[in-house]
Amino acid sequence: MLTELNVENLLLIEGAQLRLAPGLNVLTGETGAGKTVLAHALDLLMGGPTRPRAGGAGSNLIRPGASEAYVEGVFELPDDLPTELRERLPADAEEIVLARRLGADGRTRAYLNGRSATVSELREYGSRLVSFYGQHEHRKLTLAGAQLEILDALCGPDHALRLRAAAKTFAEARRLSGELDSLRELSSARERELDLLEYELSEIDAAALDQHEYDELLAARARLGRLDALRVAAVLSANALAPEDTSERLGSSQLMAGAVAELDTLAGVDPRLDTLAERLRALVIESQDLSGELRDYCEQMAGEDGSLDGVEERLEGIERLVRKYGGTVAAVLDHATNARARRDQLTGAEVAFAQATESLRAARAGLETHVQSLRRGRQSAAKTFAPAVREQLAALAMGDAKFEVRLGEREVGPAGADSVEFMLAPNPGVPAGPLREIASGGELSRVMLAIMSVANASASDATLVFDEVDAGIGGHTARAVGERLREVGHIRQVLCITHLPQIASLGDRHFSVVKDTAADPTRATVVQLAEADVVSELVRMLGADDADAAARRHARDLRKAA
Repeated sequence: MLTELNVENLLLIEGAQLRLAPGLNVLTGETGAGKTVLAHALDLLMGGPTRPRAGGAGSNLIRPGASEAYVEGVFELPDDLPTELRERLPADAEEIVLARRLGADGRTRAYLNGRSATVSELREYGSRLVSFYGQHEHRKLTLAGAQLEILDALCGPDHALRLRAAAKTFAEARRLSGELDSLRELSSARERELDLLEYELSEIDAAALDQHEYDELLAARARLGRLDALRVAAVLSANALAPEDTSERLGSSQLMAGAVAELDTLAGVDPRLDTLAERLRALVIESQDLSGELRDYCEQMAGEDGSLDGVEERLEGIERLVRKYGGTVAAVLDHATNARARRDQLTGAEVAFAQATESLRAARAGLETHVQSLRRGRQSAAKTFAPAVREQLAALAMGDAKFEVRLGEREVGPAGADSVEFMLAPNPGVPAGPLREIASGGELSRVMLAIMSVANASASDATLVFDEVDAGIGGHTARAVGERLREVGHIRQVLCITHLPQIASLGDRHFSVVKDTAADPTRATVVQLAEADVVSELVRMLGADDADAAARRHARDLRKAA
């Protein structure tokens, strides 16, 4: 039950606080005074859009001159709140407080029991706490999908579980069907693709590619391409140190050896010179070793003559694969990995096709079981729903109306394979036709109230909000609608925004919206009416002056009859 509704700077309302009672709460006011603002407020608490229904930016909901708007609803903690929602509340919570803050910049923030929340969370809790029927909501009754949802809601919790199972099975069957289509396409080109994959893998595997080897081959090609230059440089260097023919000239090694011999004749005379002589002797030894190694290097290179052809041949094979399969050795190896995976997939395609076929058969069989179970549940609910609605219509001055629920078959979908059509014959002797074609606006309002009365009889304790669903009716019919709303209020809390005195007179608590056009900008206030003020409001709703004695008597009679 909604116990309190607070609104700040929303459209015309600068500030309003409504303390609602159990039973039927009515809200009235002159046209344009701002009654629908409270419908906007409740819509926002239920996670609705931050813009007026007619469109426009979110800031259009904010009272001119204000920086933000704020809406807050305090609800009793319902006994039937699902465990997953209850667990998100503080352990000691005794009520649920939903709030929404709208900034002039279009930003919005949501709150749950004082903590930041998401709009989707507001929507989750709001849908459990409030059932909202706007002034055009009855038009939704003409939609087949809405009619199916209403009937399904009457079928009980086991039916709801079956619905979810059917949707899950339908999705699985559709997935398997798509998988089978892919496998069929796979099969047609399977052999051709397998041959290509086997060829590609054979040439890649035969090449035995290795990045380290490739790098070494590139370095070898660069070195072997300069083999003659390397050999000449080594020979010249060796001869510079120690030429093989010393008759022509002496190398640096021989010259340094002669210098060492000269220094040795003065050994022991000057320690400093002895040290330098020792260093020169070491150079002689190193130059002789280096000369020998350079000659060995030349001899080894002689054995490498012709090896460049082998390196080039190996590189040519590798680089052909690199050009063909991706530009790098790593890309070629990745291609081979993918090709093996694809080959395995193709090789197992027949097994996969058989498995998918069997899985699809089982899914379709399971779906058919769900379809039949859902159909039985709907057929059973329709048998009790139709007479219950007719009984409600009789109480709403449509005693001669006939209401039927026609079930048909359609293509299997997530919700089964049933179509639902609500059929109405408003007058005797007229064959029943689809609700969307037969009912007038006033009749639709009453049919909606009758349907919702039955549909919500065993539902949760959510507050029922009706926003001018009495449009298009009047007189005795309006009185009948009001009495039905009051009866519903004995079971559920009802908030009805109305312009009819026949309905307003039956309220357990009466609120009025008054517009002050002298204020700048125009301001609307919401007040709870005392009994004497209720009579005055009824007089206004009757279209009479407050001093009209006859109108006041009529208003009092309406009130007494309540």
